Amino acid sequence: MSRPFSKSVVCGLILSVCSGSLFAADWNQFRGPNRDNLSTETGLLDRWPEGGPERLWTATGLGEGYSTVAIVGDLIYTMGNVDGGEHLIALDRSSGDIVWKARNGGEYREGQGNGPRGTPTVIDGKAYCLGGNGDLGCFDANTGDVVWQKNILNEFGGSNITWGISESVLVDDGKVICSPGGSRGTIVALDAASGRTNWASKVPESPQASYASPMVAQVGRVKQYVVFTSKGIVGVRATDGQPMWGQNKSSNGTANCATPLVIGSRVFSSSDYGTGCELVELRSQGTTTTTARVAYFNKDMKNHHGGMIHLNGFVYGSNGDILACVNLRTGTPTWRERSKKGSVVYADNKIVFRHEGGEVFLLAADSQSYQELGRFNQPDRSGRPAWSHPVIADGRLYLRDMDKLLVYEIGESGR
Repeated sequence: MSRPFSKSVVCGLILSVCSGSLFAADWNQFRGPNRDNLSTETGLLDRWPEGGPERLWTATGLGEGYSTVAIVGDLIYTMGNVDGGEHLIALDRSSGDIVWKARNGGEYREGQGNGPRGTPTVIDGKAYCLGGNGDLGCFDANTGDVVWQKNILNEFGGSNITWGISESVLVDDGKVICSPGGSRGTIVALDAASGRTNWASKVPESPQASYASPMVAQVGRVKQYVVFTSKGIVGVRATDGQPMWGQNKSSNGTANCATPLVIGSRVFSSSDYGTGCELVELRSQGTTTTTARVAYFNKDMKNHHGGMIHLNGFVYGSNGDILACVNLRTGTPTWRERSKKGSVVYADNKIVFRHEGGEVFLLAADSQSYQELGRFNQPDRSGRPAWSHPVIADGRLYLRDMDKLLVYEIGESGR
């Protein structure tokens, strides 16, 4: 299989998925290679034509699910309820044809929408996926062959949460980081090659899992994993899982969904249900300890589950049903646009915003004003909210909507 690459790809950086390296235009996990929702793509359309950019193709047969896509080499990876079970699905990157499907567990079914919620993580020739029932699988990224599987709720004494396990696992330094939220481990590190437990961290107050995904933070000489649990954000030491700090001002009692932003030694977290956002400043002592101080808390960014992005000292995301930009340092809003609840991704000085009702917007990444550069209504809508986050890779925009994946050309060559 082969595919064309945009001009943004440097030929010297192109390596196969088998080598463990990424193409310059790949998007190998939830929120991208650095989990920050910032694409390095350039040469994209500055404005969309009326009716939106060109749709290249639509893939079907993905089943039910809110997973978005990971893209590595010649394949696109997602998850869905198909053929009576939850499956990891690989599609041809050029055509959208299904290449293989691998069963990860039983179907997850729930009134707000059936199917897996997490997105696969593809690294070092393996694809890792965590399903709505807590089934975690490691698969060969080229063939779909099972490497290892387990249920993290069963293994670590956890119970499922109201709307299903939604975490997209972090793979870092040979470890899979995930949150069973159980009596035998709140947050755990598993050996990426074998699935064996490296460490199991028991966080004070024994919080359950929430709906966000883990992040890496390097604060001074202390590497740590930042996780938004059901009771608040927590930092655990990467070497052994020792909990070091925690804060709960941005946490609510219903659902913490937005993955925190890690900006150097600061963590910005937010949740909805009337709660708000907080900025935490971290400081490390030596190689073993980190402490946290709350810089501020306010209600000017109540992000539900559409995620946020940080650009040059400003945070963009939905504050309830108001799309907003806030100053990271002060938490003060710089602009707001009503009736805009959804998810965001950044590329080439622009932001793509996907409204949960299905409309898609191109915006200028301007911290001082809302500037719309194009919009279109996604066709072939399912009967469910458009909650899967948009992805930009190799000059293309990817929109998952339950059984379908729609792919648009947004590079200059698409004009």
